[in-house]
Amino acid sequence: MPDDAKPQPYIQFQDVSKAFGDNVVLDRVSFDVLPGETVCILGRSGVGKSVALQHIMGFLKPDSGRVIVAGEDIAGYTEEQMEGIRKKVTMVFQNGALFDSLTVLENVAFPLRESRGLNEEQIFQIVDGLLQMVGVQEMRDLLPSDLSTGMKRSVAIARALAAQPECVLYDEPTTMVDPLMAQLLGDLIKRLKIQLHLTSVVVTHDMRLANKLADRVVFLHEAKVIFFGTYAEMEKCQEPIVREFLELDELKIEA
Repeated sequence: MPDDAKPQPYIQFQDVSKAFGDNVVLDRVSFDVLPGETVCILGRSGVGKSVALQHIMGFLKPDSGRVIVAGEDIAGYTEEQMEGIRKKVTMVFQNGALFDSLTVLENVAFPLRESRGLNEEQIFQIVDGLLQMVGVQEMRDLLPSDLSTGMKRSVAIARALAAQPECVLYDEPTTMVDPLMAQLLGDLIKRLKIQLHLTSVVVTHDMRLANKLADRVVFLHEAKVIFFGTYAEMEKCQEPIVREFLELDELKIEA
């Protein structure tokens, strides 16, 4: 029997394997994410970090193993069954995935128009509040092409929140943005977690972001989990690749 005091995980990977042809991307990967927790998935490029997120969204199916999201084993779910999951779990893509022809306001309003019977005044109020929350309120009438990469990410986060999810997945939120914007995005993700009690999974290779956000860290290397625990525990981990990541980050800080 599970311990009643311990909440059931919101997301569980149980021995998940995935290969594309001969390329094994996930090899019996197991970890879990508790409700309201932020888990960061770390590792070099191409180790399956983003592939893990795509399994949570049901865009990819495991070759073997189980993926449990919001208490449901989704490994065999159809697209139709996944719709219910995607109302609870939303993803902020690396490129923002905004609609180029819609203004910032219309982009964020899109999920609200899709999902429930709100009038224009209510939609405008919600969007305004979300844009204020992510710090881009004055950009509501601009098109995505007028925005920097970091601003696009902020708008994408606002749009994800408009769907009122229980869980948000972030794919490399600070990649290709300047250090100040990276810091602002990190602060924003942390604040949203606290204010909205969101469950979050953050794929990143940015150690400073992981240190700021992670309740626990999954470290992937050569398709396997080589570490799963808190950031403080990771700092004591003796795995050579983990040490290399930590020491490279120290060099960056000194520089």
